[in-house]
Amino acid sequence: MRFDRRKDLLGLRDVEREEIEAVLETAVPMKDIITRDMKKVPTLKGKSIITVFYENSTRTRTSFDLAGRYLSADTPNLTVSTSSVQKGESLKDTIKTIEMMGPDVLVMRHSLSGAPHYVARNTSMRVINAGDGINEHPTQALLDMYSILERKGRLEGLKVVIVGDILHSRVARSNIFGLSKFGCELRVVGPSTLIPSDIEKLGVKAYANLEAGIRGADVINVLRIQKERQHGALFPSIDEYRELYMVKPEHLALAADDAIVLHPGPMNRGIEISTELAESSRCVVNEQVTNGVAVRMAILYLMLGGGRDEIAC
Repeated sequence: MRFDRRKDLLGLRDVEREEIEAVLETAVPMKDIITRDMKKVPTLKGKSIITVFYENSTRTRTSFDLAGRYLSADTPNLTVSTSSVQKGESLKDTIKTIEMMGPDVLVMRHSLSGAPHYVARNTSMRVINAGDGINEHPTQALLDMYSILERKGRLEGLKVVIVGDILHSRVARSNIFGLSKFGCELRVVGPSTLIPSDIEKLGVKAYANLEAGIRGADVINVLRIQKERQHGALFPSIDEYRELYMVKPEHLALAADDAIVLHPGPMNRGIEISTELAESSRCVVNEQVTNGVAVRMAILYLMLGGGRDEIAC
């Protein structure tokens, strides 16, 4: 399937490599738009993109909003805390109400895994999953892949390590689904209680020891500890986690000479990643934020009918 013929983007499990490549290629001229003085182009003038977030978000929500605005789309957003949801309105009724207002794309984040899939089946609007429970976060994975490609020049065959709370991470799942299509050697590192028992069925190797997992890596993607999704004590203490799994410059020394560090944010400095490493030139967190806007511009552009050779700049 060509990406510009896709109705919805719900995850990367079933997205083909060629579709991912289309997004990454289209993000290049989109990033050029972001970095120039005049950031607005008329490409999606007359289109509307509504964001509906049932969970808090800074980066993803703002990124989608700016992506739409830079392409001249209208970008209203539904604030769930002040909407009829608080009066008991069902998800189905909320989405139907929004649909009747005529937006072209619905960008949705929800705490329940599968909620965007349910919505996509019950609306004619295009639906983009901005994170559902512990399932997937496809646009984060795509911006991570773009950031890797920009720094490393390739995705094919890289050794990529994901460190932290794998069990509750939709970012980890989408990265695994996306990067596996490029033949990457994928590893996860963390306490056994935070790694899914069946993770190796996805072609991923699991490590409990940080040094062993990082050794020789080209990319280290550090995840946030998601306390809000954890039920019960899955590791003894934050102090122990910090001691065993916080990624520091000495760990980076075990990786490839040109290895880079990613983090989806927000970073818990001094727990998942040391401040020294977070502020080093090998950490691409700030680049990820910029790339997130470019990648989401590319996704909106392609999903709303644009072709890669027809970008109106």
